[in-house]
Amino acid sequence: MERQSTYTATATIDEQGILTGWSEGAQRLLGHEASEVVGRPASALLAAEAGSARRTLAGHDRWNGTVPLRHRDGRRLEQGLLAHRRTSGTGVVDWLVVTAVADRPQPPRGEPLEEWTFIQSPFPLAIFDTEQRLMRANRRLERALSLPEAAMRGLRLTHISPGPASEETDRTMRQVLETGEPQEMRTGVVPDLSLPTVLTPLKDGTGRVRAVCLAAHRRAPESARRGVEGETGTHTGTASDLARAAQELAEATVPRLADFMAVDLLDAPRSPADSADVGPLVLRRAALHVVPDDAVGASGAGVGQAIAYEPGSPPADCLASGNAVLYDTSDPLIAAWAAVDPAAAWLHAYGTRALMLVPVLTEGSTLGVALFGRHRRFEPFGPEDLRIAEELTAHAATGLHSARRQSRARTTTMSLQRSLLPHTLPEQAALEIATRYLPAATKAGVGGDWFDVIPLSGARVALVVGDVVGHGIRASATMGRLRTAVRTLADVDLPADELLTHLDDLVLRLAADEGSADPAAETAGGIGTTCLYAVYDPVSRHCTLARAGHPPPAVVTPDGTVRFIDVPPGPPLGLGGLPFEAFETELPEGSLLALYTDGLLEARDHDIDEALDKLFGALGRPASTLDAVCDRVLTELLSHRPDDDIALLVARTRALHADRVAAWELDSDPSVVARARKHTSDQLSIWGLDEAAFTTELMVSELVTNAIRYGRPPIQLRLIHQDSTLICEVYDSSGTTPHMRRARIFDEGGRGLLLVAQLAKRWGTRHDRVGKTVWAEQSLTLG
Repeated sequence: MERQSTYTATATIDEQGILTGWSEGAQRLLGHEASEVVGRPASALLAAEAGSARRTLAGHDRWNGTVPLRHRDGRRLEQGLLAHRRTSGTGVVDWLVVTAVADRPQPPRGEPLEEWTFIQSPFPLAIFDTEQRLMRANRRLERALSLPEAAMRGLRLTHISPGPASEETDRTMRQVLETGEPQEMRTGVVPDLSLPTVLTPLKDGTGRVRAVCLAAHRRAPESARRGVEGETGTHTGTASDLARAAQELAEATVPRLADFMAVDLLDAPRSPADSADVGPLVLRRAALHVVPDDAVGASGAGVGQAIAYEPGSPPADCLASGNAVLYDTSDPLIAAWAAVDPAAAWLHAYGTRALMLVPVLTEGSTLGVALFGRHRRFEPFGPEDLRIAEELTAHAATGLHSARRQSRARTTTMSLQRSLLPHTLPEQAALEIATRYLPAATKAGVGGDWFDVIPLSGARVALVVGDVVGHGIRASATMGRLRTAVRTLADVDLPADELLTHLDDLVLRLAADEGSADPAAETAGGIGTTCLYAVYDPVSRHCTLARAGHPPPAVVTPDGTVRFIDVPPGPPLGLGGLPFEAFETELPEGSLLALYTDGLLEARDHDIDEALDKLFGALGRPASTLDAVCDRVLTELLSHRPDDDIALLVARTRALHADRVAAWELDSDPSVVARARKHTSDQLSIWGLDEAAFTTELMVSELVTNAIRYGRPPIQLRLIHQDSTLICEVYDSSGTTPHMRRARIFDEGGRGLLLVAQLAKRWGTRHDRVGKTVWAEQSLTLG
């Protein structure tokens, strides 16, 4: 009879290190007969110092690793061993040491064992290359899709099985290729599968991702899922947030497997190299479940509380070794831990009889530790309990790792976005304003919606609302670029339609720059972004608007009428070459203007017509404050956290009446400068601003002189008194922009604008369709 290619060698060793058992396989391995070694120290069989072996086993109930052994003929053998610490019913403790030995060469890997495994797996399997094209498909996937591998080879998933699920899986596959981290998701790519699809990166020896393996799992019949495994198969690892993922593991295992269960997580994953750190390990309790429920208070640390495990304590050892461990609470090690460590107070509080510790491991890193206890049932945890706990914890670890990564990415994105959005609204008197921003509650992450309020010259105010395509940090970064660009363009007083044209050009350049670096990032530069830009003038009460693919604003007039402002839509930004059109309308004082992003009208529990009715109803009802209007709009239209970001800006118009504005037509003659100063002095006296007369007359004199000398008629002087601000404006029909220059010592001119810049808080030039206006704004200190 042919000898088997693999055999098992076993030995037993008592707590004093004496060999008490020796199998035939052990004799084949090392050449010693049982009579030669039983009763002798096991250290005599080692080809290394015995003390290191004792230190390695100390505090462990199970150990595996490679050990140097000495053959009877003197040869040294490096052998992988698995050792189990056992306690008999009479309390006798010993070690069972086992190893599998191959006495003939094994077949090369992949020829044909791995090939058989792949082809005959009961689960659908596929391998995609770095271009996300199918390389291999097993028989189960061929049957599920009713397609032979030859028909699918070289195609992307979206072409093999078109639909939203395939598109989502295709996007996730790209993330796996880029990050090198596996992803688990629920999809319907394979028709009869409803449990998670796992996408795993396949790496070469250097760690480079060479392909992605798609593995789908079919839901087993209910009759086939028995005990704890069946009860928990669909509960763990499915939550999108960290706390829920941990709590699902606890709820799935209590009371089916344990009477007490807690999940303690590290603030950051640890690698095996970190295990040598000294000092207590600080973890945070992420989940807790106990029977009976009213006993939770006795557990010591509640959910969210920090727990410190001292070096040498069972949880710290479990984290350091990465191995699950079973304990009886009569074990001296557990008794010593419970006597001194507050983190173990629950053992005495519940009268715990058995303890099981399982490390939460994923991707070669330790996330934390899961603690299982029994105090109601008398039987200790056994090997099968440990196997189930390890499997469930490993499954939950995938969800915890994904949730933590998504949480950190979302936190980073939200922090970036908050830093880019206005923290406070600027001071201005033309509009009363309230805003709201709600980030999306989806896995896609935070988007690139934004709003802004920009004071302009002549007491005018610009309102901006925009929506960048996509989600995540790239969308937020693009939003920040576009918001900065809008503020810059608004600062030079571009008309609304011209501003959008310049913004459109910017998006095209951003897309070209990012597309050259990453051809897959076709929307990274902001192509498809929508934007609404509005400028309100409190003097004329006119509002000029232009939009790029954005929803139209709503307005509520003082008589309670609610309507949309019919602004020409314009294309989204980034298409290039298409015109934008400005629209001007007069808004009575006290009108309510509402600007928003499309997430407000796209709630999944109502259609667009119902959403518009709710929006109009919420805006049309009287409210004491604009904050109340914002809250009412969101309450009416949203029944849950939105699927897309929402930016909402509500403004109530104010007006500057004739008693706050004075204007004069001036001849293009140097002699009118004195008359302009006289008009200014008289008007300031009427407004009770005599203290500002000297400074204002100087600025008016310089601005009017420049208009006469370098501009063209007609020339107009206008003064605007707005709260604590006084604005001087001089218009002429020339398009030439004035510039400050450095005047030499003996020059007779050239100091006018320099003087204006020194006296004014700010000054500038804005161009109209015909001509320009040079303006200067000063702050008034009223006594």
